[in-house]
Amino acid sequence: MGGLSSVHPQSVFRFFEDLCQIPHGSGNTKAISDYCVAFAKARNLQWYQDSAHNVIVYKPASSGYEAAPTLILQGHLDMVCAKEPGVALDFEKDGLRLQWEGDWIRAQGTSLGADDGIAVAMMLAILDDKKLAHPALEAVFTTDEETGMDGARALDLSKLHGRYLINLDSEEEGILTVSCAGGARVDCHLPVRQQKVEGVRLDLTVSGLTGGHSGVQIDKGLANANVLMGRLLYGLARNLPIRIAGLEGGEKDNAICREAQAAVIVAQEDKDRAMTLISTMTDQFRREHATTDPDLKVQATAGWVVAQAVCPQDAKAIAALLHMLPNGIQSMSREIDGLVQTSLNMGLIRLEEEEMRVSYSVRSSLTSEKEMVIWKLEAALGQMGGTVTVSGDYPAWEYRKDSSLLQLVSRLFAEQYGREPVVAAIHAGLECGVFAGGLENLQCISLGPEIRDVHTTRETLVVSSVVRTWQLVLGILEKSRELEENGGKEKPDSFGGTRGACEESAHTSR
Repeated sequence: MGGLSSVHPQSVFRFFEDLCQIPHGSGNTKAISDYCVAFAKARNLQWYQDSAHNVIVYKPASSGYEAAPTLILQGHLDMVCAKEPGVALDFEKDGLRLQWEGDWIRAQGTSLGADDGIAVAMMLAILDDKKLAHPALEAVFTTDEETGMDGARALDLSKLHGRYLINLDSEEEGILTVSCAGGARVDCHLPVRQQKVEGVRLDLTVSGLTGGHSGVQIDKGLANANVLMGRLLYGLARNLPIRIAGLEGGEKDNAICREAQAAVIVAQEDKDRAMTLISTMTDQFRREHATTDPDLKVQATAGWVVAQAVCPQDAKAIAALLHMLPNGIQSMSREIDGLVQTSLNMGLIRLEEEEMRVSYSVRSSLTSEKEMVIWKLEAALGQMGGTVTVSGDYPAWEYRKDSSLLQLVSRLFAEQYGREPVVAAIHAGLECGVFAGGLENLQCISLGPEIRDVHTTRETLVVSSVVRTWQLVLGILEKSRELEENGGKEKPDSFGGTRGACEESAHTSR
């Protein structure tokens, strides 16, 4: 089995290694979807595949579990593709280069895609095993989760009959997630005019930032390179005439931007003043983010050019807009201590021939506050002659205190680990919100092994955590007959302590 041949559980890591050799970034999931279909065909399992490349594989109950309620297992096929500068890997064509050492697995120079490849691998291993005790299973493999739950939102939910769903897309072992934020992608469009100009071109780069997930790490105070670049441009524009010949930052709307570049053209007589301003602001940035982003740096190189650039009025508008657009936490939960309720992340900036586009990931546990933030962006763009488009809107998943699924999983966790799990709400999107919104009386829970630094080139899968999570999932399958006995009725005595953990510990979750 290649480089992971001796990693336990071998069935899980065999499939994980196979999956890592299939390019499967968001929007490029047909090949991995077809892999799942071929898997089902080879094992004579019923399957369904739709035009969005979602796949459902059905497995009948094992002997003695025919009367147990059907259980839905769910994970997503796509990954966030991130790579270090200079890494010669084409995410559209090439497999990942896995690196295993001790208790962790990484990919050389790129993100690993353990979010959510390890879930897919566990699901395939369950479907492949003929000896496991389990109820009827509906294994749901969705696509384009990372770009706004597009696959889950396109799925025909009438194809699912189960009313208990285990989502395997959490990245902190020991945390059972029972609620998540809703969200949307918001693209801001500002028209620009370009003309030929000559002068001193300053190539600016903001880099070396920590970066991270824009949901679970939005409260860490991490610097955003797009925000800093906007501030830098405004600092220049408010002091001297500038033109902008290039502007680009970020890789994904849902990742805190680590690097941004801009090309600014100034008059020869303004060059020294511009360089002094850049140096001053660089020192400010480094002081402000010395703890969260110690490797932050701003580089500036100069050279004479004749080139197309945004006209002075529009360059000033770009700088002003980027400086005043909101970013980060907008409100905290009034009910769950430490939980971010509403936020937005300036994930992408692109200067094109006729417009500048800024792309946000907006998140909130309250639909009204999500709408409020979108209105705020609309108002800002409208004042400057721009527009806003919204896509990938997905609902929040509300906490259900009467969940018999949560009761069962909490008890099994405590028996295996010798301690109670943390039951949590998260400020991030999970497909449970889409499923719970479309399947009446659905009970959901999200869990998973430890995956560190998701969506970055430092992404690390902890092997021992996979082992423990695998054991927990198999235990849930084995005890699934108890779900029917509980019938989803609340048991106040056994549940009260768990509910308290949710309220106190939600801020520690994914």
